[in-house]
Amino acid sequence: MKYRPIYTRPVTRLAALTALLLAVVVGLLGWSPTAARPALPAAPTLTTALEQPHASTTPIQHIVIMDKENRTFDNYFGTFPGANGATTYRGTDGKTHTLNHQPDKLSSDIGHSRDNAVTGIDNGKMDHFVLIPGAMQHGVNEADSQLYQADLPNYWQYAQRFTLSDNFFSNILGASFANHIWSIAAQDDDVDGIPACPNLSTCTASKQRWGCDSYPGTTVEERHPDGTIENVFPCFNFPTLGDTLDTAGVSWKYYAPSQGEAGYIWSTYDAIDHIRNGPDWQKNVVNYTNFLSDAQNGTLPAVSWLVSPGGTNDHPPHSVCAGENWTVQQINAIMNNPALWPNTAIILTWDDFGGFFDHVPPPKGPNGQTMYGMRVPTIVISPYSKSTPVHGVNHTFYSFSSMLKMVEDNWTLPALTAMDGQSNSLMLTQDFSQTPLPPLPLTQRTCPASSGPALPADVEAQGDGD
Repeated sequence: MKYRPIYTRPVTRLAALTALLLAVVVGLLGWSPTAARPALPAAPTLTTALEQPHASTTPIQHIVIMDKENRTFDNYFGTFPGANGATTYRGTDGKTHTLNHQPDKLSSDIGHSRDNAVTGIDNGKMDHFVLIPGAMQHGVNEADSQLYQADLPNYWQYAQRFTLSDNFFSNILGASFANHIWSIAAQDDDVDGIPACPNLSTCTASKQRWGCDSYPGTTVEERHPDGTIENVFPCFNFPTLGDTLDTAGVSWKYYAPSQGEAGYIWSTYDAIDHIRNGPDWQKNVVNYTNFLSDAQNGTLPAVSWLVSPGGTNDHPPHSVCAGENWTVQQINAIMNNPALWPNTAIILTWDDFGGFFDHVPPPKGPNGQTMYGMRVPTIVISPYSKSTPVHGVNHTFYSFSSMLKMVEDNWTLPALTAMDGQSNSLMLTQDFSQTPLPPLPLTQRTCPASSGPALPADVEAQGDGD
């Protein structure tokens, strides 16, 4: 049977009218009053969404990336059996000292900018952390300190039952903003700092904004491989994993504090112009409180990022116990859902070193000026995780790019950059031939009394503030 075309007449006039209308629209869109910042490059060109969504290639149907704040491997797991951890450090006096026992709550944050990291690393000697601003608190060197199993019992239970990595490095030598961008894009335009607001008191009062809706005049440092430095508005337009998922028809959400809430600075898609000012911002970037109900109701998307609010993110000066309790609450919601746990993998990681000691010098990355940052704790939690007691601590080299690589492997997606394309995938932590591990719901614990005065959540927006 032959099908007759719907239109059989010439459409010359229609085409001309369409072209005229397009020209008018383009002209209107191109017009702009005096800009507060340089024009961004065009949004990345994405291929048309597939008619059928990409299917998972493994039993894993959901991957959750939990990105917490400011810890090194030695700070949390330096005493873990079988791990490449340390319990001592070399001081500026050249002598070996036992790492101090860190309290649940510090009195203040410790500096963790790129320059602070360079100070602590001291050309690979890892002996100058005490010189970082904020290291000394009440006469104790808290930069060279660590917590024990008794201080982190639930984190340790996850590490023991599932897969603990002791060779997972943050991508950038420095603070949160850049490393959070890597967790969504496998690149960051050479950013190595945090956005600097021109009016700190105003920014603090409004819970600081770090992305495309930052205050006019806000800049962030980019340090390029040749050592040159630029200061740019913290709003970018490179492709992200969210774009790849959109194109492939794979569902995703970014659960994070909303504008005006402590922790909004870590809502990283705010730094991607075509998402912050496009439909994904309303559809895919949602408040962190929705995660619990989505997990309990079995409505989690295929890929989730989860950012905790200020006060429960493990970020000094907040209570580590309170942060651990919040994490347990979120993971319990998955584990207590019998329809969700059997097909979910959770990547629990921390974004940067937070000013704390680690004994392993970070290797050089493609941008030798900024890469890599120090080791951060990472646990992969799923029914198919290679259990640490059976397989030992995982020593494979990973970074935040490895998280994206795991997602890409699971749904047969293209790499965003050479970094995720060539990274070791966290899929290496999984064994789909093993008997699936049962869930491990844990009990939140009573936190110890404060060891020092807590600072307001807004302090996170001051100084290094991340």
